[in-house]
Amino acid sequence: MSILPLLLGLLISYPAFAHEPSTLAEPVSRDTSSPEIQFSGYLETYYIHDFNDPGNHRRPEFVYSHHVTDSPSVNLAMLKAALSTERLRGNLALGSGTYMRANYAAEPHGLRNIYEANIGIKLSAENNLWLDMGVMPSHIGFESAVGQDNWTLTRSLMADNSPYFETGAKLSYITQDNKWQISGLLLTGWQRINRPDGNTTPAIGHQLVYKPSDRLTINSSSFIGNDKSDAQRQMRYFHDFYVQWQLDEHWGLITAFDIGAEQAAPGSERYHVWYSPNLVLRYSYSDRLQFAARLEHYHDKHGVIINTGTDDGFQTTGYSVNMDYRLNQRMVWRNELRKLASRDAIFDKDGTRSVDNNLMAVTALTLSF
Repeated sequence: MSILPLLLGLLISYPAFAHEPSTLAEPVSRDTSSPEIQFSGYLETYYIHDFNDPGNHRRPEFVYSHHVTDSPSVNLAMLKAALSTERLRGNLALGSGTYMRANYAAEPHGLRNIYEANIGIKLSAENNLWLDMGVMPSHIGFESAVGQDNWTLTRSLMADNSPYFETGAKLSYITQDNKWQISGLLLTGWQRINRPDGNTTPAIGHQLVYKPSDRLTINSSSFIGNDKSDAQRQMRYFHDFYVQWQLDEHWGLITAFDIGAEQAAPGSERYHVWYSPNLVLRYSYSDRLQFAARLEHYHDKHGVIINTGTDDGFQTTGYSVNMDYRLNQRMVWRNELRKLASRDAIFDKDGTRSVDNNLMAVTALTLSF
């Protein structure tokens, strides 16, 4: 993407020109604060035992995070520099690990380690109105690639099969009482840095977040675009909705529902629909010890997102239980037992046959600094 080198240059060189006089006509609100740059890092290691013993020692192809089995692995190792002033902000983060290799496989080699690279400008002195451009975390979903920010160790089926990151421009506004956030986005595609070959049509999206209190978050996000070449154009319409509610001191609940539709063929008036509901319940026994349980389903009969090549397509239900123990302020030990059950036999068993269910256990250690 041609804008990426410019963004990186602005972020790296900002301290050199942070105090240059504004060229705008007076009156202006000058940013006289010194630039603040914070450095941070994150490391997540894991070990998975898949009781089906797949022949290639990999989780199914629709799993894009924590997908190597029976071998100690790094899911994500990331270093980040974040710049923040009154009128300018930016992030540059480089990553490695099995998450990066799986999710950036479609990008050119020079871009496959860019976890985040963006810069934002505050457009109003009086209002919280920002324009951000570059590679950013996705505006879709309640889960991120940083494991310790999520209630469950592994990502849900809906998270693994919707964008983790996006590239483009985002205009966002937060009300003065911090209860509403409204964003509009212009994107290169569905989890892409570079556009698909032969694609000249931008994608658009929105995000609407309502936080009436610290205990409740209601989110609505969308994506509209064509993620194929112009000649193979198939419009995709997608909506993500979730509610995160801290019921009391101990109990928390997340409910989510994704639904999408894509043209059955270029120029077709028929659409193939997929959807995914998700429910996560968490119990915090103490500041150190938490438990979580997840119930999820993913229905993609026509293989828009997950193509199995079977009669019933991808119709899979998942169950998981979680235990997290915080060793100290920087380290968390996480454990999960997860089962997936599908209508068709889509899971590799011993490298010799396919079965309709899968059970796996995973343990992980996260470090943030």
